[in-house]
Amino acid sequence: MKMDEGSSFIKYLKDEKFIEWKLLPSDELKLFWNEYLEKYPEEKTNIVLAEERLRALYSSKSQLSIHEKDVYMRKLEESLRSYSRKRTIRRYAYIAAACLSLLLITVLYFTNESDKIEPELVMSPDYIVGNELESKDILFTTGNNTSSFSKNIEIEIQSGNRAKIKGNDLVESDIEIAQNSMNKLVVPYGKQSKLQLPDGTRVWLNSGSILEFPTNFEGETVMVRLSGEMYIEVEPDNKRVFIVNTPDFDVRVFGTKFNVTSYDKSNSSVVLVEGSVGLSSNKNKEIMLIPSEQAILTETGGFVKESVDVNLFTSWKDGYLTFNETPILEALKQIERYYNLSFKFDENIAFSGNTCTGKIILSDNLDNVLTTLTLISSTNYKRENNSIYIYKNN
Repeated sequence: MKMDEGSSFIKYLKDEKFIEWKLLPSDELKLFWNEYLEKYPEEKTNIVLAEERLRALYSSKSQLSIHEKDVYMRKLEESLRSYSRKRTIRRYAYIAAACLSLLLITVLYFTNESDKIEPELVMSPDYIVGNELESKDILFTTGNNTSSFSKNIEIEIQSGNRAKIKGNDLVESDIEIAQNSMNKLVVPYGKQSKLQLPDGTRVWLNSGSILEFPTNFEGETVMVRLSGEMYIEVEPDNKRVFIVNTPDFDVRVFGTKFNVTSYDKSNSSVVLVEGSVGLSSNKNKEIMLIPSEQAILTETGGFVKESVDVNLFTSWKDGYLTFNETPILEALKQIERYYNLSFKFDENIAFSGNTCTGKIILSDNLDNVLTTLTLISSTNYKRENNSIYIYKNN
């Protein structure tokens, strides 16, 4: 029976049987549509146009941006679930649902073109979406002066209230440090920095971190404030107490090497490499760590200790990430910080149980990093414009 919904090709893009024929062809469907065209030869042009629209949708030159596709996919989510329940396509069910959604997006684009929707990232249980974010500069503030740097830097605080700053493609500079004040080093996502404090303490500050530190290391107590992550090597000093303050806990240092993680909306922890540290929070008495121990802050304000391979938590400062049965979602958090990405995923993501085991070199080539990630996590990825899609191997 001839379709009666207008004369344009759009009617075919609304027809489930046409969609199934183009995306999951079978002898039965081929016979049906051959007979249909024999009966209605005047429809051949519209069918050809519908086929071309389908090919354009998969083309990198598609009229729809990936954001527009995602916006329209939200509208289709319920109908797709209904469609997949009605049909038993066995091993092709997932492919059919995904392809059907993309094809129906085209219909919505043409039938709702006047109803513009603000592009936004739409989640699906079938994939993780990552976006490349706008790059920001490293900021170093001392007193009322703030300096910005587009590349990673190293800062050495020297005697006489001076600081030497150097880095790749950067002419070494010397600036004055304000006396009797707290200095601030802000390292955005996609950047890292090194810092040497006046007492010889060395700090590696990871992406997405803020460190505040005093100019003068005089007095019985020295305190630095951290939000984010750092690896720190503190020189032993029996005359002075060194404290790392985070929003949730304090670390009392006794001449040691350790890693502190205190990102917002992530597990806060301390991993001790050498020496000893004491941890305390407002709701917990001080506990001590020994080398190769990690303390994780709980929701109740206490700490849970366990023995760990410290390299899993400190290798980032040496230019690579190390994973050992690490959940892929946790691995992506580390990658997005270093490469200034933003990964979004549905809370019911189908492969949240996938883990990673291996090393990822933090090279300048993001594709190399993502390829390595997919190899050690049994996933795949593709890049389209500024978006990255990670999906499970079938």
